[in-house]
Amino acid sequence: MKVWLLLVCFITLPAMAEVFTYVDAQGNRVFTDQPGAGNAKRVPMTPGNRMSANPTGAPPVVAGKKIETNPLFHYDMLRVLAPAPDATVRSSAGELIVSVTSEPGLQRSHRYRLLLDGQPTAEPGPSPVFALSNIDRGSHHLAVEILDEQGRTVERTANQPFHMLRISLAQKRQVMPCTLGDYGRRPECPLKDKPKD
Repeated sequence: MKVWLLLVCFITLPAMAEVFTYVDAQGNRVFTDQPGAGNAKRVPMTPGNRMSANPTGAPPVVAGKKIETNPLFHYDMLRVLAPAPDATVRSSAGELIVSVTSEPGLQRSHRYRLLLDGQPTAEPGPSPVFALSNIDRGSHHLAVEILDEQGRTVERTANQPFHMLRISLAQKRQVMPCTLGDYGRRPECPLKDKPKD
């Protein structure tokens, strides 16, 4: 029985693909798939406008498969130890030592990068201690990032403010006035300011 049904499908398949047309007694145009109805004429069918699903011949991309990438490592804690948040640092040369810590410790391929007012201070490195110099007086923000081997940011702290107090030469001169022997020897006592004898 199954063979007979399959044979009938193969025989009728080409006939079902053809279209015939004729005009009935009332003058209406009729389209049919039956060749023997009225003066039915076969309607020529042009091939469909078909385009290959893969015109380049490239192998098909299988949807649903994700490229496996290593997930970013997660640190439980990352923070700036020194200076303390909102600390005031007094340095006439504008020098500052910044130290950071992380839990767990820094991974082998990761690096610390210190940001001062949003700008990197140096190339990323494994050291948790950073020496900065010649920082302008005023308020600033520090942040530290941990970067992976591809330069992606793994962790980042929030901006932490600190305030740099630098004693100006005029202030130094007020604290310790210049004597005749100091002119040309102390930066705050230039030779041009030496009183005439």
